[in-house]
Amino acid sequence: MRSHFRELIAQDRAKIEAKWLPSRNLSKPMTIAAPVKTQYEAVIGLETHCQLKTNTKVFCNCSTEFGTVPNTNVCPICMGMPGVLPVLNQKVLEYAVKAGLALNSQIAPFSKFDRKQYFYPDLPKNYQISQYDLPIAEHGWLEIELVDDQGNPIRKRIGITRLHMEEDAGKLVHAGSDRLSGSTYSLVDYNRTGVPLVEIVSEPDLRSGQEAAEYAQELRRILLYLGVSDGNMQEGSLRCDVNISVRPVGQAEFGTKVEIKNMNSFNAIQRAIEYEIERQIAAIETGDHIVMETRLWEEGSQRTISMRVKEGSSDYRYFPEPDLAPIEVSTEQVNQWRSELPELPAQKRHRYETDHGLSAYDARVLTDDRSVAEYFEAAIAANANAKQAANWIMGDIAGYLNTNKLSITEIALKPNSLAELIALIQDGTISGKIAKDILPELLTSGGSAKELVERKGLIQISDTGALEAIIEQVVTANPKELEQYRNGKTKLIGFFVGQVLKQTGGRADPKLTNQLLVKKLNN
Repeated sequence: MRSHFRELIAQDRAKIEAKWLPSRNLSKPMTIAAPVKTQYEAVIGLETHCQLKTNTKVFCNCSTEFGTVPNTNVCPICMGMPGVLPVLNQKVLEYAVKAGLALNSQIAPFSKFDRKQYFYPDLPKNYQISQYDLPIAEHGWLEIELVDDQGNPIRKRIGITRLHMEEDAGKLVHAGSDRLSGSTYSLVDYNRTGVPLVEIVSEPDLRSGQEAAEYAQELRRILLYLGVSDGNMQEGSLRCDVNISVRPVGQAEFGTKVEIKNMNSFNAIQRAIEYEIERQIAAIETGDHIVMETRLWEEGSQRTISMRVKEGSSDYRYFPEPDLAPIEVSTEQVNQWRSELPELPAQKRHRYETDHGLSAYDARVLTDDRSVAEYFEAAIAANANAKQAANWIMGDIAGYLNTNKLSITEIALKPNSLAELIALIQDGTISGKIAKDILPELLTSGGSAKELVERKGLIQISDTGALEAIIEQVVTANPKELEQYRNGKTKLIGFFVGQVLKQTGGRADPKLTNQLLVKKLNN
């Protein structure tokens, strides 16, 4: 992958030089020195825009429903008509404060909204209502987990600079070319204008594409656990901008920062950062100037491309929003919202490892989706063995969910029935094979695992006398295999076990069957 990135970087560099440096001798092909990985380190921060899951927009009563007919979820307020006044949606403030608390941030007792001059066709007011110098939350952190080369978890705390509320812009649809004039044109859908957002800005604590992708995933998990966002990256509910620079290892000063806009998948975040690290290192080593700019990730060619020179805060000409009163949040209100927070993913992971003895991997998989974690905990509450419950949920049940594109809340198998199924295996009533055989029916029809086993006559045969009689029949019926076994081909034990299971319809106790067979065959 690194050689592929270098080839793309070389092509990009040649195009840039041909455009901006025409006087330079380009007759000789440019070579890029292979970067020494240990010479440089990346400094990465993420700005994440999260759409809040409210029914109405941030300053008006228009619906936030996704996918409706363009330009129907609009009104004079979100269209910026003269004389209208915005009113803050109380739910937006609640969700923003809860997100700030979950990110271990300090909630500002006093904050305000500002006008950000933003002259784009998808903002009909020609400014965006946001928060500038007094955001609702600051100075937080979240914990990410990585795995070292030995498979051991590594935990790292990533700082959160700020979290602030703002309204979203509309959506530009680049439609193509007009047949008559031949000119290109774009269409504007204002349905998204005024949809509530929180922007979450990290500290520049990330050092790789893998760390950045894990940070974005953990942030999404937290927001989903809170229920303040649906986190749907395909629909734009969660969008990440990456700020990245490189510097020699040991240098305190940051390099020139480049922004990559609107990453909409975790894989894209990681690949874009890996490419950009290579590109910037190559530029430094060839003496080229890195421009402070905004770039886009081009999925098809797997490279970043220049979009525009980066604006600074002075370009936006912020000033306090005159149509909205400042926000005051009392300590009592903050404490009330804090008491409503659920147990968050990192807390669950630690608890599953400590209280239930699960591996870091198992804990991570089970807590990735809150509904899966709740299903697991309900099975534990019904006295299921934690490790066995985890294995069934991450194995056969997860396979069924993936195949049928279902969530765990949509299956008929309830947690108490899973606990019952596990208990039947542990007390020897049924074998693991029988459990797997009846699982599909339980998943689709539900009901009691114990009653299903009894109704189908699937109780495991654990009677020594009964099994010895069946084994005698099997051995007598296969003299050739018996002779081969006694002549040293001991792997044929599997053949005899299979024959016993076949005769018993899979109900023979596997462990006891093996013991009795070995005794019979060796005698």
